[in-house]
Amino acid sequence: MRNEIDQWVKQNELDIKTWRQEMHKIAEVGFCEYETTYYIFRKLEGLGFTLHTGRAVMNEEARFGVPSEKELAQHEDRALKNGVPTAFLETMKNGFTGVVAVLETEKDGPHTAMRFDIDALPIEEEVSHAHIPANNGFRSRNDGMMHACGHDGHAAIGLGIATFLSTLKERLSGTYTLIFQPAEEGSRGAKAVVENGWLNGVDFFLSGHLGIRSQPVGTLVSGATNILATTKIDARFTGKTAHAGMEPHKGKNAMLAAAAAVLNLHGIAPHGEGETRLNVGRFDAGSGRNIVPGEAFLQLETRGKSSIENAYMKEEAIRRLEGAAYMYDVALEYAIVGEGLAAETDKYFLDKIPNVTQSSQFINEVKDRMPLNGSEDVTYMMRHVQEQGGSACYMIFGTPLAAGHHHKQFDFDEDALLVAVSALAHLVVE
Repeated sequence: MRNEIDQWVKQNELDIKTWRQEMHKIAEVGFCEYETTYYIFRKLEGLGFTLHTGRAVMNEEARFGVPSEKELAQHEDRALKNGVPTAFLETMKNGFTGVVAVLETEKDGPHTAMRFDIDALPIEEEVSHAHIPANNGFRSRNDGMMHACGHDGHAAIGLGIATFLSTLKERLSGTYTLIFQPAEEGSRGAKAVVENGWLNGVDFFLSGHLGIRSQPVGTLVSGATNILATTKIDARFTGKTAHAGMEPHKGKNAMLAAAAAVLNLHGIAPHGEGETRLNVGRFDAGSGRNIVPGEAFLQLETRGKSSIENAYMKEEAIRRLEGAAYMYDVALEYAIVGEGLAAETDKYFLDKIPNVTQSSQFINEVKDRMPLNGSEDVTYMMRHVQEQGGSACYMIFGTPLAAGHHHKQFDFDEDALLVAVSALAHLVVE
């Protein structure tokens, strides 16, 4: 069967790349992937999978950082205008996006699950002709939203492996669960998928990412290491506005509280037993030069090499937020809007992947490990499978990058999609 895999991938190359480009055009941010979910659902229909959408995909209470009802409604209106049927949109209402596709071969065998994230970023995409998506007519048509991290490619890889599984269903055994996950950015969606039971009883879990660092197409990394645990925090300081000239003493300056918090947050001592990170990425405050600011808003994140180091950073961050609010006698409200765990690829896959993929014509070099030095909420799925005695992996599919991840000029070589589909197909057959 292995000899047939790459022939199949080559025959389906145009479809795989077309799916990527079509999803690139409908880029949508987390929990608002209404058009994308409908697109994926339509492509999966007729392949023999049982398809689950809406509230079946995620546990409502376990979602992090869900947009406001007003923002969700605006995205739902956009999706309706762009052709998502009313009845289908109703099943996803209030941010219940994503698809879980289950293929039962009705033959005894292991349960294999795979995760493909589908969300985009709140970035306005590059318009110049030097940017291939703009030059070739598949730039995002949704203002202020862009696939700047390759999740359009991940979703296309998922559709590719779904089609492959469907084609070979009669020759396979066991159960296959494909998770097209919403809201990976900000580490917001995976925990809710796990808590709806989709990873229960899984023996093998496969996942991965395009790029991360520029590498030649044909490079496959068996396992990402140093996937950092993370916590995302939104903090709002509420004081009291006042006339800055006549009654400054009656004001309570929320901006100063937030500014003190920022300085002290970045002064947290690193943990002595592992790598730690903290970043305040957004600071909004004030309304005019002659007004004591009564509101201030921060968005920040912590990271740690393990959940222990990240818990330390999270605790220290909250303590400094509370201390700054107390110092300036203002109120503080904070919310945890995203979290991810630390995780590592199992040795089983580090040993298995180089051997299984060596016959692939699309893969030229297999590297053992590469540090991610970032965070990914797929770790909830990996850890859940590992804690049940299963094995999990997070691969990297090499590609040159036009710009770094989360940049308005981000793009990748679409031939890397074929590498990913081939690698997953070889593993499935094994």
